[in-house]
This record gives sequence, C-alpha cells and structure tokens, in this order.
Amino acid sequence: MARTAEVERTTAETQVRIWLNLDGAGKVQVRTGIGFFDHMLTSLLKHAWFDASVEAQGDTQVDDHHTVEDTGIVLGQALDQVLGDRKGIQRFGSALVPMDEALVLCAIDLSGRGNAFVQLPTEGKVGTFDVELAAEFFRAFAANGRLTLHLQVLSGENKHHILEAAFKACAVALRQAIALVDRLAEEVPSTKGVL
Repeated sequence: MARTAEVERTTAETQVRIWLNLDGAGKVQVRTGIGFFDHMLTSLLKHAWFDASVEAQGDTQVDDHHTVEDTGIVLGQALDQVLGDRKGIQRFGSALVPMDEALVLCAIDLSGRGNAFVQLPTEGKVGTFDVELAAEFFRAFAANGRLTLHLQVLSGENKHHILEAAFKACAVALRQAIALVDRLAEEVPSTKGVL
C-alpha cells in the first residue's frame, strides 16, 4: 500500500500545499520563495528518501516566519496522515550527522505526542534567512507530526553548516523511524497497543 498524502493549508498569511511519499527515492521539488529554506527542505526530504512536492507562498514582505512555520505545520500533518495508526513502523530513529566542523545529533520517536527539544543557533542570518526560524520549523513539524524530536548541536561554528547538518540529521533519523518492519506488520510498536 502506498504511503502518500497531500495536505493543503490556506490562511490570511500563507498558502501551503505538500504532497509526500514516504517510500520514494528522494525526488523532490521545493518552492517556498525563501532560498535557504528551500535548500534545507530539499536536504531533509532527499536524505529521508521521500518523494515530495512543496509549494508555499506567504507574506514574506513582512518576514519569512509565517511561511517557514506553516510549512512545518503542513509537513507534519502530511507525515501524521501517512503514518495513520503507525502499525509496523520502526518508531525510533537517531543520527549523528557532520558537515565540516559542525556535528548535530537528532533523535526521533514517532510517539503520537508532539514535542520538540531543539538546541540550534538563534541569532544571525544565513543569506537572508533568520536562523531562529529553523527551530520554529522543527517545533511546528514535531507538534503536527505528533512526534518527539531532539536536535542538539555538538560542535560547529558556521551557521550554514550547523543548520544543514540539523536538517540532514532529522532526515536520517526519520528514515529509520518510518521504516516498516515485516514481523511487526500488524503491530503498533508500543506496550500500550496504540500511539
């Protein structure tokens, strides 16, 4: 059965549409109007081995916050929709990803509960992108994807490297967590019997 979803969200501030296939090959199209964010989302989706299309328009004349946060909301909703009752998945995933001097740890639990514990840079810019928005994206994604997400920078100086390592670490951890386990095909990976 295909693990795909398409979710749209329209507000007075943004319009976001995401199509997501969890069992893809990293074929990705991303257009948000925010160059660095496009680069980060492309890295996330490609290294998770998802096929995806992301289209977002927002009030970037104000700033990029609404577009970034709402994209996280919709991506989380799409992931949650695809996972459904979460039967047969690995559930947990973790990764240590380097990018030059930067090293970032990500751990994910597709727990059915949305929590994000994110330690990323909060000051400065990469190009025109306010680095504090990366944490906003991850918080929105975790809350709406109903997953527990830990992101921690273990080393790094260059903000571009740190954020790119964070998005890639999230991708690798996600790839592990959503993986199907044949012997658990009809089982929810929880002692409670539900996630």
